[in-house]
Amino acid sequence: MSVEQIPVENLTEAQAAAELAVLAAEIAKNDVLYHGKDRPEISDADYDALKRRNDAIEKRFPQLVRADSPSLKVGAAPLATFAPITHSRPMLSLDNTFSDEDVRDFVNSVYRFLGVLPDGSIAFTAEPKIDGLSMSIRYEQGRLVNAATRGDGTTGENVTENIRTIREIPERLPDGVPDVVEVRGEVYMSKADFLALNEKMAAEGKQTYVNPRNTAAGSLRQLDAKVTASRNLKFFAYAWGEMSAMPADTQMGMVAKFKEWGFPVNPLMKRLTSVDDIIAHYTDIGLKRPDLDYEIDGVVYKVDRLDLQERLGFRSRSPRWATAHKFPAEQAFTKVERIDIQVGRTGALTPVARLTPITVGGVVVTNATLHNEDYIKGLGNSGERIREDGHDIRIGDTVIVQRAGDVIPQVLDVVMEKRPADAIPYDFPKTCPVCGSHAVRDINEKTGKIDAVRRCTGGFVCRAQAVEHLKHFVSRNAYDIEGLGSKQIDFFFEAEDPALSIRTAPEIFTLEKRQAASLTKLENIEGFGRVSVRKLFEAINARRTIALNRFIYALGIRHVGETTAKLLARAYGTYAAFEAGMTAAASFSGEAWAELNSIDGIGEVVARAIVEFYKEPRNLDVIGRLLEEVTPEAAEVPVASDSPVAGKTVVFTGSLEKMTRDEAKAMAERLGAKVSGSVSKKTDLVVAGPGAGSKLDKAREFGVEVIDEDQWLERIKP
Repeated sequence: MSVEQIPVENLTEAQAAAELAVLAAEIAKNDVLYHGKDRPEISDADYDALKRRNDAIEKRFPQLVRADSPSLKVGAAPLATFAPITHSRPMLSLDNTFSDEDVRDFVNSVYRFLGVLPDGSIAFTAEPKIDGLSMSIRYEQGRLVNAATRGDGTTGENVTENIRTIREIPERLPDGVPDVVEVRGEVYMSKADFLALNEKMAAEGKQTYVNPRNTAAGSLRQLDAKVTASRNLKFFAYAWGEMSAMPADTQMGMVAKFKEWGFPVNPLMKRLTSVDDIIAHYTDIGLKRPDLDYEIDGVVYKVDRLDLQERLGFRSRSPRWATAHKFPAEQAFTKVERIDIQVGRTGALTPVARLTPITVGGVVVTNATLHNEDYIKGLGNSGERIREDGHDIRIGDTVIVQRAGDVIPQVLDVVMEKRPADAIPYDFPKTCPVCGSHAVRDINEKTGKIDAVRRCTGGFVCRAQAVEHLKHFVSRNAYDIEGLGSKQIDFFFEAEDPALSIRTAPEIFTLEKRQAASLTKLENIEGFGRVSVRKLFEAINARRTIALNRFIYALGIRHVGETTAKLLARAYGTYAAFEAGMTAAASFSGEAWAELNSIDGIGEVVARAIVEFYKEPRNLDVIGRLLEEVTPEAAEVPVASDSPVAGKTVVFTGSLEKMTRDEAKAMAERLGAKVSGSVSKKTDLVVAGPGAGSKLDKAREFGVEVIDEDQWLERIKP
């Protein structure tokens, strides 16, 4: 009698363990045949019988449940929380293109960067851009070990147990795969499953969901993996992270390997060489879009050869060798009921149209941005008319609302034929609606142009700015303090009791100490409790040490987003060096000012905003008190710390003959060097080609080492 024929109740523990191993392998093999190769070898009934026997054995011998058990595909014990996982290679976003001309520019930029003529010799892949949740799945020795969301690109959420519930994702890979494999792709919910779920929710009298993408993301973040399993999520593989060995040398070849290994890949992916063919494929996918059973919002183009991808490298937040060609925004008609003003953390007064609710792209829209007062008047940044007859936007107007992906909806135009006689022109306020301070439009000293945005002059005396600054400080890509959301910040800011009040960032970190010395206990206030308060303090204390780029971003300096914060952190290394540099640049001249402006990616507008921030005594006071509570970590050298140019500041000048200037910069950054746009006493190396001018003269003046292109290539040779 074979192991499979023995009734479950008669199995010994050793027999059960052996059969569970056989069942896990057999079910995994059939998953690959069914989803990856479209040639199942057994019927659905036989497949279900294998799973039922596996479940029965595990029920009798729960101590034998394996890490790769097929039962994890249909549920698992609830998890307490999602631990962070640091990606071995960052998960970066893509740049977007929106027109055929943008696509031509992208293709030409690839040829230009590589220094060759656009002769059709470079192939590109084109595939639908799935509107789902980005996922990285890691295998070691062929076994699934963890899975993480993209998160901030560096660190994601550990959703391994929930990923195991997706039948399309194999637990084990075939023999012969590299020792370490990270497959990346998109988790999504089909349109049919989304509609069925909403019908079920409505029948049960529950709140329905907004769109498949958000539903998939929420389903994947369920603490109970059984809920995730019930949502029937799906997956498309199209990229990779760490690979101990590369099984192919092209993008198309890698995706073909994923299919061999059992992953679903998109059948609409093509390899193309001409721009006309690329655009034609985009049009074809757009025509197929309504009939697809999954949401897409564009087409992604990638350079096919991996060696060319390596040469092209990355910008600070996206690869040079790929772009996403987005579909046109979806539009609808509705009415402007009123216009409100929102005051942001930088004091910007932003007009918001409150609309008669309308569904745009499957989402109910009630608000839309009106950008600024000139936009309401029908004027562009240079005073030009931006609508056909220069008409304004009025309360009572019927308007065209546009929405693209997750972008905030905007009022695109007015249907003048439907303008009522009593439509009310909008008078933009000259004072802040929150604090009453003057609201002004600054003049750009350099260009003489008036700023498009009107700003409150109240600074931190303006409640709106202070509150929005706190919300920014605790936001996901800044301090990311769980339990301090928008509602909680509003509560703490409004609190009059000193034991509860949080008006500035440092007070977040003194809250626990103030609570311990007070009779007013947070846990006794409605909306809180002993457990939630304990978790809040734990979350706050977990952020007393933070990455330098997150700390800089959290400060809320105007024009300093995540990418700029990373550039600054890398350039200065420590917070002390950064603050000293900004203070030394207070006169907007001298070596410190030149050094700030020389950072590749930092322009004068951004540099001036940072220095102005550090000239304000109130900002320095807040930062000083904050540094008594927290410690920004020194920035790490991102790559190749053992290369001969790691940590050195390099300037390229003159013509390069064996590579383009952009390619040389990308190469230096991959090797851990800092690329600067100007020469100073802190420059370590100048690479000079024919035609080098003032930068070469400065290098000689400062005694900086100068080498030519051949010497540079020799120096960085492995």
